[in-house]
Amino acid sequence: MITASELSLDRGAKYLIKASSFTIHPNHKVGLVGSNGCGKSSLFAAFLGELAPDAGELSIPSSWDIATVKQETPALEKTALDYVMDGDTEFRALEHQLEQARKADNGNLEATIINKIDTINGYSLPARASELLHGLGFLQAQLDTPVKDFSGGWRMRLNLAQALISRADLLLLDEPTNHLDLDAVIWLQRWLKRYTGTLVLISHDRDFLDTVINQIIHIEHQKAKLYNGNYTAFERQRAEHLAQQEIQYQKQQKEAAHLTAFVDRFRAKASKAKQAQSRLKRLEKLPDLAPAHVDTQFTFSFEEPESLPYPLLSLTESLCGYSEQAIILKEVGLTLVPGSRIGLLGRNGAGKSTLIKSLAGEIALLAGDRYCAQELKIGYFSQHQLEQLHLSSTPVEHILRAKPSFGEPQARTFLGRFGFSGDQALSVVRTMSGGEKARLVLALIVLEKPQLLLLDEPTNHLDLEMRQALVLALQEFSGAIILISHDRFLLESCVDEFYLVANGRVSDFSGDIDDYQQWLNDDKKQTLTNNKSLTHHSEEKAPDKKQLRQQQAQLRKKAAPLKKQSDKLEKDIHQWQEQLQKVEAMLSESDIYQAERKAELTDKLKEQASLKEKIEENEMIWLELAEQIEEIMSADS
Repeated sequence: MITASELSLDRGAKYLIKASSFTIHPNHKVGLVGSNGCGKSSLFAAFLGELAPDAGELSIPSSWDIATVKQETPALEKTALDYVMDGDTEFRALEHQLEQARKADNGNLEATIINKIDTINGYSLPARASELLHGLGFLQAQLDTPVKDFSGGWRMRLNLAQALISRADLLLLDEPTNHLDLDAVIWLQRWLKRYTGTLVLISHDRDFLDTVINQIIHIEHQKAKLYNGNYTAFERQRAEHLAQQEIQYQKQQKEAAHLTAFVDRFRAKASKAKQAQSRLKRLEKLPDLAPAHVDTQFTFSFEEPESLPYPLLSLTESLCGYSEQAIILKEVGLTLVPGSRIGLLGRNGAGKSTLIKSLAGEIALLAGDRYCAQELKIGYFSQHQLEQLHLSSTPVEHILRAKPSFGEPQARTFLGRFGFSGDQALSVVRTMSGGEKARLVLALIVLEKPQLLLLDEPTNHLDLEMRQALVLALQEFSGAIILISHDRFLLESCVDEFYLVANGRVSDFSGDIDDYQQWLNDDKKQTLTNNKSLTHHSEEKAPDKKQLRQQQAQLRKKAAPLKKQSDKLEKDIHQWQEQLQKVEAMLSESDIYQAERKAELTDKLKEQASLKEKIEENEMIWLELAEQIEEIMSADS
């Protein structure tokens, strides 16, 4: 088991965890939660032996194998399937030994090794690796694709699959759902529930935590405290603890006020001096209790729109896509009225983001009609909006630019509702994390008093507290909402109806997320059945090779402009990744943490955050382009 005894962890001059004790038993699944910057990732580094405790002890059995998701993936020639299989290091070692035994013509040793491989189910490894890759969204044809041909986001999925296939005693996962869509999140949720080892999971997805884990370690006020139960149970226990803490605090304050009043009144009187000194000593011995306080900085709401026309927006018999050669959705009919709360479901690449962009007017319809109410204000959130922030401007400057009638004090007060307090409101966007940028975009949307919210994965960079604030704000919003999210709790809390985007169509979906999960299973079975049927048919009648080559040439021509844009973006991402590696190599050197290099350290940390953000944001764009290309190239299938 893992035992922490009076554990303290610091990062430079920042105190993260102080004198905390907890025990994680074998085979338990533990969620690690707390506000951004509280020390979750540092605790992971301590588990991995990369960060030594500043005080106390952290004990992990030396015999345990630990697996975690690699943050970097070299541009390898080996296939995706082989790369994932590398995660089973014991199998790879036995595979190498078997090869050596065969070269040495040692039959007895060969038989022994084969038995060992059979004991660890090594011969089923390719099938298990394939299942993992399919679950994480990879197509069958991609299993033989070289690792170097995947973008950074998809390489992160490969790294996740490699960690999952290992037979480690301890699995450490830090935000594993960040690069996944809802389909892959649902699959991963089921997989982790079956996992038999010890799991420590950092996640800001409360439904994911509720489903997977059975204990919570919460880091708050530099204390790591263990709670039994899932995330909902933790919230209940924490609320009870805070209520009791507040009662004790108020009781103490009342007693302290009484003692202080007595001392102040009678200190100078000789007859009462002894009693006053006695009460003064008692006052000094009172325990240092703090008022009950929840670590959330976020309390915002969407202001009431100035008008709510009916309808707000509609698409009629619409054709959505990027060109006549890149049609994504056909015959789209959708009417949005005040109170509409719609969640979009569908596989990755089915066209959900294309629909949102068409509604927002980001891309023009290829056919059909788009009706927009007069003076309609749309609050549109996507990764693209984060990129449109002015990198050299501060949050205050963004607010003043959007709302010239505000003064700086009013702008700073408004930003405080979104967690921008003190100097944070004056820091430039270039140095901000993804979560800070997302909060700023939300603040700008709220400022506009929109009647319609189009939200494409709004929680990707938000922590649990901000997600909860967003849920409460959306529940009170009187306009219309269309939401794409892999956060099941957000969908179930804020959506009244679902639409399914599949097979180039948008249709009502009468069920809930559980029904959607069943639809995914049925659709997968149907796809497998169709593939078998096509394979059988192709065996009976070989296709016309000339016609096939012509069709493929036409498809390549259609996809060429997108492919050119995709290749350029991939090249840029690769360059940024190389820069990030150099920065992180410098940050791994102990000398940079010396006091005299504080300014350089600060610059490098900012550069690291900026590069990570730039890579992640552009990978999302690259992924969307790849999906569009895939949609075109599979149009004849």
